Amino acid sequence: MNSGSDFKLSLKKDVALIEPSGGGVMILQTATHRVTLKPVTASLRVILTTLATEATTTEQLEQLAQAADGQPGRAGLHKLLPQLFTRGLLCRSVWLDDQPLATAAPLTAPNGFQTGEVAPDRLYILSRFVYGHTVTGQLALESPRSQTQVILHHPLAAAMVAILAQPQRSDELVVKMPNLPVNVIKLLLNLLLNVNMLTEFQENGVTREDENLALAQWEFHDLLFHSRSRRGRHAHPGGNTMRFKGQIEPLPVLKPDMSAQVIPLYQPNLDSIIAADAPFTQVLEARRSIRAYGDPPLTVEQLGEFLYRSARVRSIVQTELGALSSRPYPSGGAMYELELYLAVDRCVGLDRGLYHYQPQAHQLHKLAAKENDVETLLQDAARSMIQPVRPQVLVIMAARFQRVAWKYETLAYAMILKNVGVLQQTMNLMATAMGLAACALGNGDSDLFARAAGTDYYAETSVGELALGSVPDSVPDWAAMDVDKSES
Repeated sequence: MNSGSDFKLSLKKDVALIEPSGGGVMILQTATHRVTLKPVTASLRVILTTLATEATTTEQLEQLAQAADGQPGRAGLHKLLPQLFTRGLLCRSVWLDDQPLATAAPLTAPNGFQTGEVAPDRLYILSRFVYGHTVTGQLALESPRSQTQVILHHPLAAAMVAILAQPQRSDELVVKMPNLPVNVIKLLLNLLLNVNMLTEFQENGVTREDENLALAQWEFHDLLFHSRSRRGRHAHPGGNTMRFKGQIEPLPVLKPDMSAQVIPLYQPNLDSIIAADAPFTQVLEARRSIRAYGDPPLTVEQLGEFLYRSARVRSIVQTELGALSSRPYPSGGAMYELELYLAVDRCVGLDRGLYHYQPQAHQLHKLAAKENDVETLLQDAARSMIQPVRPQVLVIMAARFQRVAWKYETLAYAMILKNVGVLQQTMNLMATAMGLAACALGNGDSDLFARAAGTDYYAETSVGELALGSVPDSVPDWAAMDVDKSES
């Protein structure tokens, strides 16, 4: 009976063994890289074949290597295993009898697996960054602090993870998990500890993890988003993979008209503007986030010029992967997934309400939004600016998510947020050049917007906002700062 006296080792499931005839080499091939080993000894062949077909302990591998090549085979094994670990090709697992309980599968190389052991007299708790999700029909633990995925094969392993939501000593777990032997519990704890999913809980109520002042200031969702949208801590494909090509049609470059109530907008003469505009550096240096507004308010002609200069479609180009557009601001892959909606409070020549901007025709389409929803959107924007005055016009940036996700994998949402920042900066500078008051907002209610605009939250909803209006005769210091009013 194997009660789990040691981790069992196995090659990752995506590792293919290739031995070219007459080549004298063994190739370990994965989707991302390949490792060539030579010379191919009898012990090397039996070790790799065993690791590819079953989980086994180091002691058992030593016996196989000894039987195949004697002492040189054992020496070769101890040289080979660190190489496989370093390249992220080996899994470690904990077994009970003939059943696997949990497996640590590397996501990257190197995978940062440590070699520490839990102390019997200390408390341990699951890291606050750990989360679980299903992977090929099994529960997997991952963490933005780890480069390893832990697959929970058995309900007993999942039960122990659940118990570790509260601080535990290993001897307490023996009582709470009577179906697991002491050494198996210790191995499971060591497995979680060595992949940064377990942390020590101290007498002062602070974990070792949160003693790190940098980690203490990360929220779970922020660190997860950062680690999953950049390379280094996951094994997911990233970039321009176009994974839905041939399965789902990409979204069109322009969204269909949302209303029959059309308001044509003023189109300025760009040559005249170019001749009269202030120099770029002057505009850049003069830019401020202004949260106070003048009377009279913004006019519909000013709004038309603002949208024309910052967000219109300049041209459309047909490609084999669908249409792309050119606009005054840059967008990742020229996808231009952002749609502009205007919640209008006061604008000379334009009724109060919610509008969608059609960037090619340069028109506004009035939507049948409820008055209460429009009012709440405006009040929510005022709260974001920490002042009682609503913006005269709230520019809402909504994303047609699948426009980007159809083409890009792993980084799609991160790219959308970067595009929001680019458009907010473009609009801030445009407002400065035009003598308008603008302030990019850091938060908004995406559910409220989807309800007001009648969009599907999972297909298109708000991801950014900008408050816009006319500039008052005098701007209070707090209303022209790039910090919250509460901080000034």
